[in-house]
Amino acid sequence: MADKKQLRTIDTPFVALGPSGVAIRDRLGRLTPEDEKVLRLVGEHQGRLACLDLKARCQAGHDHDHDAWAARKRELTEQSSSRIAGAITKATHDQYGLARRCLMAHIQNLEAGIRTLRHRLSLPIGEKGSKRAPGGYRSKGEWFHKSRRLATLEHRLEVARDDWTSGRVRVVRGGRRLLKNRHNLAAAQLTEQQWRQRWEAARWFLAADGESGKRFGNETIRVTPQGEVSIKLPAPLAHRANAQHGRYVLASKVAFKHRGDEWRDRIDAHRAVAYRIHLDVARGRWYLTASWTRPVVQTIPLAAARAEGMVGVDTNADHFAAYRLDQHGNPISDPRRFYYDLSGSADHRDAQVRHALTQLLHWTNQAGAKAIGIENLDFAAEKTREKHGRKKRFRQLISGMPTGKLKARIVSMAAEHGIAIVAVDPAYTSMWGDEHWRKPLTSKTRNMTRHDAASVAMGRRALGHPIRRRTTPPHDDQSDRREHRNVQADRGIRGREETRPRTPGPRTRSVSPNAERTRETRTSKTVRDVRSDQEWVQDSLLLTD
Repeated sequence: MADKKQLRTIDTPFVALGPSGVAIRDRLGRLTPEDEKVLRLVGEHQGRLACLDLKARCQAGHDHDHDAWAARKRELTEQSSSRIAGAITKATHDQYGLARRCLMAHIQNLEAGIRTLRHRLSLPIGEKGSKRAPGGYRSKGEWFHKSRRLATLEHRLEVARDDWTSGRVRVVRGGRRLLKNRHNLAAAQLTEQQWRQRWEAARWFLAADGESGKRFGNETIRVTPQGEVSIKLPAPLAHRANAQHGRYVLASKVAFKHRGDEWRDRIDAHRAVAYRIHLDVARGRWYLTASWTRPVVQTIPLAAARAEGMVGVDTNADHFAAYRLDQHGNPISDPRRFYYDLSGSADHRDAQVRHALTQLLHWTNQAGAKAIGIENLDFAAEKTREKHGRKKRFRQLISGMPTGKLKARIVSMAAEHGIAIVAVDPAYTSMWGDEHWRKPLTSKTRNMTRHDAASVAMGRRALGHPIRRRTTPPHDDQSDRREHRNVQADRGIRGREETRPRTPGPRTRSVSPNAERTRETRTSKTVRDVRSDQEWVQDSLLLTD
């Protein structure tokens, strides 16, 4: 008999932490030509300083320390100001750290691909694989091309490991994608002049960190409660100031519609608020973004999140499948689907995700639930061609699922609606949901898909209930013939139903099974049940007078 497949360990559900920061944006409209010229000059000057600082940081590598950081800041202060220099060096440090994390992820991805290639190349050609491991390649030609690819990946891995050891990173201010568009202007549908404008705008630096205790929470880019925006100009551009103390006041005023009251309360109390000014070249518009940190929203305990039931959500390539469950894990009403379109530009995809999440949160409030159980998906190491071979459509499918953006948005949006997010391990949810919940919930008026069934499985796991349903119990008069349920729990769980052991005593429902017989009988009480080995003895007739 083949060994039963061992299931992997399933992580315990947990309530996700709330957001720790806020960012709002408004347009800088009605700028004068002089305003735009000053903003361009300031952004270009500070962007050049940021490029030089990033170059110095990358050259230092592992030799960088606090003294080197202070030396870089002193050099920048001479050409700008102390606060601007601090903002530039901090941005450089964050960018270097992000590049290091991306390099480590790249190394892990290469190692996973090399392991898969080595395994498949070691197998005979044409050998079939299994669910746990892929098989050999189909032909000698494919085997040859994969052997060449293995050599290429091994060389890339060696280079990446050398970069990691030496502390070298490969960073492009302005973005590597925009840099590569320079060599493919036709494919990017850009002219050289349009590309140059976007490239220069992406490399500008018009940002300032907030500082508590200073007037309106920021000394470099100051915004008053009335919406007046002023900038502290760097030393080489101080002659363009139109206000006291080397400041330039813009003609445009801002009025934050979203979270405006919260922002106004912060600046009235002179609490730190960071600002960033950027130009959208495609639209020709200037924007001001305000951001600040706040204490992490205290999440409710898991037991409290489960008290009012749960909404299970299954994430798919084009929609969210949701199902409402009560606190006992029973599905209520009908499934809901919230569709989105992930084709087109990044802004379009982001708007589609936000719209679908908004509909989901509103429906959750209407359904009376206070928590959403959603799968904690992460396909970081599952996108390579070595993992899925020729399944190009499947690779595109999992690459297009908005897992990273979904995590960032749903937590912050749910916190504003007072809804808790319960992260659930997605292991076996699609398979068990389709097996145990799709057919029972299908009716003449309800069409269940495997994604709807997976949402039920997601909600039950978030509630702490098992996904697999108990089988139908046998009739009392047929229990011995049908045997007993033995698929609903492991051996160590108390109360697990299995084949009943033989209990001594009379097998009758009127007497307890543990009752002992009071006398032994040779024959049965009924003639038809008399065993064939019994002998009948007839008494002789009585003689009478």
